[in-house]
Amino acid sequence: MPESGVPARVGLLGGGVIGGGWAARFLLHGSDVTLYDPAPGAQNTVADIVRNARMAFEGMGATLPAEGRLTLVSTPEEAVREADFVQESAPERLELKQGVLARACAACPAGVVMASSTSGLMPSRISAEMPNPERFAVGHPFNPVYLLPLVEVVAGEHTTPETVERAVEVYRSVGMQPLVVRREIDGFIADRLQEALWREALWLVHDGIATVEEVDDAIRLGPGLRWAFMGPFLTYRMGGGEGGMRHFLEQFGPSLQWPWTKLMDVPDLNDELIDTIAEQSDAQAAGRSSQELQQMRDRHLVAVLLALRNEER
Repeated sequence: MPESGVPARVGLLGGGVIGGGWAARFLLHGSDVTLYDPAPGAQNTVADIVRNARMAFEGMGATLPAEGRLTLVSTPEEAVREADFVQESAPERLELKQGVLARACAACPAGVVMASSTSGLMPSRISAEMPNPERFAVGHPFNPVYLLPLVEVVAGEHTTPETVERAVEVYRSVGMQPLVVRREIDGFIADRLQEALWREALWLVHDGIATVEEVDDAIRLGPGLRWAFMGPFLTYRMGGGEGGMRHFLEQFGPSLQWPWTKLMDVPDLNDELIDTIAEQSDAQAAGRSSQELQQMRDRHLVAVLLALRNEER
């Protein structure tokens, strides 16, 4: 049986990178997973992700319950019919998500919470075609879902507080750290922050200031390392010394008026810029496959997570 609090049966709608990550996280915490994904090769995709997750958890020395059972089905209705919790991870197209969730909601047991992994679509719009939108919320994870703890929980116009509470309970039961977003907003919190950085990165490449590898190095060798354990506000607070954030803002606040970024001006992703970024990214990958890069990423994340865990003891 799954450990206390973990749903016994989870229905997943979508088995790509995100859906497969959810499958791995729930399976490794003891849930039986029933998954719907009509894409050819979905079973192999999920199997590869679950294999990576096992390796990652073994590397962390995690003690987990007996692994749940994975079943693939051919319809959304079959995926949710006996579920205790439902997570949708279909492609990021509003009409597609609405259709899949409407079908699933009609077949899902009464009262079961249904969540979407959308990275930025408003929950009220996604749930507009559902017969019971009060039991719907966004549960936006980050890749790889089986390792990264953050999940943004966002209520829609009709979502009940009980739905949010249940979603938070489920995510915590499988080792995640839910962040309840105070109100609906496009892109939520983390993706809006990531998008700002991404826009500036595109401009640096577009203007010939840096290559894609140099941009990545500027983050991973500097602020990215401390972002693993300390966010921007706490980091900047330390920049103010004993005076804290107030002194920091008094000292460095005026620099926000300097023309350091182009965050409100997005470069045209024309063929030339796309070619430049793609060629530089290929060179950066140095022939390594996606699977090899994923496993390298996981090893590094495991090392960071273990270090953070030791610091908390």
